[in-house]
Amino acid sequence: MGVGARIVIDEREKGSRIPELLGSLGASIEFSLLTVGDYIVSPQTAIERKTISDLISSIYDGRLFLQCNDLVQYYPRPLIVIEGKALLGGPEQYSQTIDDNYQDSYAEQMPLILDALARVALEFRIPIIPTPTPECTSQMLMMIANLLRREGSTDGPLLRRIRKQNPIYVQQLSVLSSLPGVGEKTAVRMLKKFGTPMRTLSASVAELSMIAGLGTNRAIRIRRLLDYSSPTKETQNEIQKTLSDSDERMGSN
Repeated sequence: MGVGARIVIDEREKGSRIPELLGSLGASIEFSLLTVGDYIVSPQTAIERKTISDLISSIYDGRLFLQCNDLVQYYPRPLIVIEGKALLGGPEQYSQTIDDNYQDSYAEQMPLILDALARVALEFRIPIIPTPTPECTSQMLMMIANLLRREGSTDGPLLRRIRKQNPIYVQQLSVLSSLPGVGEKTAVRMLKKFGTPMRTLSASVAELSMIAGLGTNRAIRIRRLLDYSSPTKETQNEIQKTLSDSDERMGSN
């Protein structure tokens, strides 16, 4: 009997049930404290697995895009698996809260999720695979591993020595990538030109428009966003008073 597909699993995934399910499917598994990804199925493919709640928390704290940056930097064919019935379900799931940490319903989080997934697919070019349950996730991982095995893509060591970028630099890129119309490559160019995020955010429209791939229209949008001042409470009260006085005058006519 041949040896099953080899899969290296991050140690932090031990509590997910996925390792035991993979073992029952015949995978040859080993654990390691992975720097990038949760499952390594070939020298070219690392897979990041996220539950719905982990996906949302990673969007809020910025981890998602940092993880995507690492995936594409070190693996030519990375994947992201998002596990949860809500992602595949209908309106009945949307009315439910995600878990105790997130009181907003899934429907209220939907625009945030879709925006993040669109950026992952378009800016990082990472395929996203939804799965409803851990059982389906383990079956999908096995299918991917076996497919790569038949292609001959699993030759060579699955683990590699990874020296990640300076985390401060990566966080700086993440800050700039949050600006409208700014992807990872443009963020790199901005940081290279201005040196720091603070200098970048202080740049004029003319200076920003000189960045390759940005252009005048996007520079104007960025500057408008950065310079916008929300009305103070006093200003809001004054506006409301003016509207009320106007209504009273119209009512008396």
